Amino acid sequence: MESILHSEAQSNWFAAKVFYNRTGTVAEALNEAGMQYYCPEKVIPSLIFVKTDESTVLKIQQKFFGRLWFYRQMDRLKPAKISEKEMELFIFVTSSGEQGLIYLGDDRPEYHVGDHVRVIDGPFKGAEGHIKRIKKDRRLVVTVAGVVAVATSYIHPDFLEVID
Repeated sequence: MESILHSEAQSNWFAAKVFYNRTGTVAEALNEAGMQYYCPEKVIPSLIFVKTDESTVLKIQQKFFGRLWFYRQMDRLKPAKISEKEMELFIFVTSSGEQGLIYLGDDRPEYHVGDHVRVIDGPFKGAEGHIKRIKKDRRLVVTVAGVVAVATSYIHPDFLEVID
């Protein structure tokens, strides 16, 4: 990528929607630039997360104008920063290789209904999120606020612990 430099000291996670199934092209360019990114392509093929600074986000958006769009804060002026904890949980759940993950689309308030829980056993041990009944199963919903929500396969109630 034509000399896109970014500051590791000021790095945050940012999410971008990639159009026209070009996630691979964007990932290649980020890889060539030595940038850290995550693409949950098996679950959500049109989404990519980049760990960088705000000025680099703008350069990336210029480079791929019309092919990707970074999610913005409520004021729509600055790209929305994603916390390290949200990304860790999202990466943990979406890269687990477990069957039955469901992409719920953009994170919307209706996915926040229910208890905030931590999984204490099983393949998602350590993950945190909200419980939601989907297709008659109790599922853990992990969100990246304002960007995306994903639901796991069924989790037995004995494997859940309510977090205050």
